[in-house]
Amino acid sequence: MHVASASPATSLSEVIAALAAQMHEVDAVIARRLTSDVALINQISGYIVHAGGKRMRPKLVLLFANALGFEGPERFELAAVVEFIHTATLLHDDVVDESSLRRGKDTANALFGNAASVLVGDFLYSRAFQMMVSVNRMRVLEVLAEATNVIAEGEVLQLMNMHDPDVAVDRYLTVIRYKTAKLFEASARLGAVLADAPPELEEACAGYGRALGTAFQLVDDLLDYEGDTHALGKNVGDDLREGKPTLPLLIAMERGTPEQRALIRHAIEHGELERLADIVAIVRATGALEATRDAARAEADKAKECLASLPDSKWREALLEFCVRSIDRSF
Repeated sequence: MHVASASPATSLSEVIAALAAQMHEVDAVIARRLTSDVALINQISGYIVHAGGKRMRPKLVLLFANALGFEGPERFELAAVVEFIHTATLLHDDVVDESSLRRGKDTANALFGNAASVLVGDFLYSRAFQMMVSVNRMRVLEVLAEATNVIAEGEVLQLMNMHDPDVAVDRYLTVIRYKTAKLFEASARLGAVLADAPPELEEACAGYGRALGTAFQLVDDLLDYEGDTHALGKNVGDDLREGKPTLPLLIAMERGTPEQRALIRHAIEHGELERLADIVAIVRATGALEATRDAARAEADKAKECLASLPDSKWREALLEFCVRSIDRSF
């Protein structure tokens, strides 16, 4: 219930406390559902799930369910489901990208090997589908089946873009919307599905998640050239090493001199970091970081507009705050 006399700060602190309590319920589901008779599965899945992270996707399930008045235990189950799906994609991503650091810790593939990481990722996917079946709602299955399929398409699209400096911005944004924003969209949509929201309200919630997820990934991409390894929890320059033509690089090439453009093109094509400092300087000098953050801010504004359909409440205020925090962050 919205209390007119409460200050925004008070309402937000109440939401943070309430959400933390609900996330404890989600953690309990995660701990229970991770259990396997195979010791290595427990070891690897536990390692990656409990390695930290913002847990934004499960929080979106809870926030939208709360905002629309749904208080059943299914919200905790589905919040855990989206975290399992996300964790599975991380395990597979790190193998494909040959990453060695995530969230400030060694990646699972660096510790346990590629084969074990891929197979445990498969376990998490299949466990997630067991859990979503237990909710016994066909719409939940439709939403998550489509999301996992689109995410897989996004992974393949990104693979096709690797080491290609001529990737169009629209194609790059398609990868973001498939690979990252789709699970944000599904998480927000699930809260509406649980609350039996009408189709137009469900679409508004999904639109929020899609825009927020896009904004979040755009900021992630610019931080690869703005942050530091300790704060980010990953190696600065990883995107360049992997040959990913992200928006900061695409804008820098568009705005840079022929010499600067040639340097960036060569680095993307060969995935080399020898001149990372020079490339970071070019990205900053051309205003590519500011332009990327502006693009992220525009997506966050779209997300805010989608919340107009929701009833006024402290949960809606928290979702507005999510938009701000997704942009103004350094890790």
